[in-house]
Amino acid sequence: MGSNQTQLGNREQRNKRIIMMVLLALLLMSASVFLGERKESSIIVVTFPSGIQLEAEVADTPEKLLFGLAFRDTLPPNGGMLYIFEQNGLHRIKTKEYRFPIDILWIDESHHVVHMLEHAEPCRKEPCPFLGPPPEPARYVIQAESGFIQKARVTADDELKYTLRM
Repeated sequence: MGSNQTQLGNREQRNKRIIMMVLLALLLMSASVFLGERKESSIIVVTFPSGIQLEAEVADTPEKLLFGLAFRDTLPPNGGMLYIFEQNGLHRIKTKEYRFPIDILWIDESHHVVHMLEHAEPCRKEPCPFLGPPPEPARYVIQAESGFIQKARVTADDELKYTLRM
């Protein structure tokens, strides 16, 4: 009976080692995904009825969704950020840790502007106010440098065209 217990103990130890090695391999693979080279951001070119285009970086990572344009010193000319929400809703925005004022557009599922806010100031200390919500549900939010709404002559109900830049 002693040798059977020894064999069972050896088998358990071997199984534990195998499980640990598999877990270690999974950990290393997931770390390489998160620490590896990030893909370049997706850019969607948003065309306004005036013909002006905005190259919007898509907020497609948890970091971009959480921080948006925070900690950035500037935007490229005609640049901005596009948030694509999973559902229509009365989405609100904060400008915590932004370093420059922005214009904000709320857009519905059919790509029509439902609400605009010009010259939203950065918030440098808590509590930071929420901006919005729009009067109607929105699916998208675009943030651009302050003055963009006037420059592009955006009006409520404008229909925007989206093109993925390849």
